[in-house]
Amino acid sequence: MVVCSVSVVPLGTRTPSVSKYVAGCIEVLKQSGLKYQLTPMATIIEGELEEVLDVIAKMHRCVFSEQIKRVVTHITIDERRDKTLTMKGKVAAVTQKLG
Repeated sequence: MVVCSVSVVPLGTRTPSVSKYVAGCIEVLKQSGLKYQLTPMATIIEGELEEVLDVIAKMHRCVFSEQIKRVVTHITIDERRDKTLTMKGKVAAVTQKLG
């Protein structure tokens, strides 16, 4: 199981807003059935590595259009093999240390 942060950034949009492109990516992600959390700067995805990479490729591709000719996708993957890794568990570990 991995926890992954992904940010898909279209270049050359007509306006500074990219929310409609983010919404398109989230629709692709919803169809995957993977657990995810939308944040202000990225989307966090939890699942098996192959499934996560597959959906990220689909998210990346869905942004291309007649107007959008370039897309930059940032991916950070956290994978542990000594114990199960989840979004909730990562947050809980830090919260516990904060008291």
